[in-house]
Amino acid sequence: MSLHFNVDGILPPGDYPMTIEQLKDSLLVRGPGDGSPWNHQRRLMLVSNLEILVNQLHSVGIDEIFIDGSFVEDKASPSDIDGYFVADPITLPDIVKELNRLDPHKIWTWNWNSRIFDR
Repeated sequence: MSLHFNVDGILPPGDYPMTIEQLKDSLLVRGPGDGSPWNHQRRLMLVSNLEILVNQLHSVGIDEIFIDGSFVEDKASPSDIDGYFVADPITLPDIVKELNRLDPHKIWTWNWNSRIFDR
């Protein structure tokens, strides 16, 4: 798949299905290759962290996972990867319980009181 940033520094609208390995080898990690500043190591670390979460989500049957935010822009060194996944809200409490069983840090929560907001 050939990705490219448009003149505004973002990917053209649409979905770009890919595996984690394809993401690691994509423009979003490797950079545009035009000599502009690009923090390949930072982006690769973010995707490696994303891979942990994606594997946990796959373990509980979540297959629709989307990433967005500055990671999919031509920002040289994004601070994080924004993302979301599709799940049935009725089964979400059971999914969260299973995700926290898998995750040693128990990061999966939708309790607004436990949220840490970034200014």
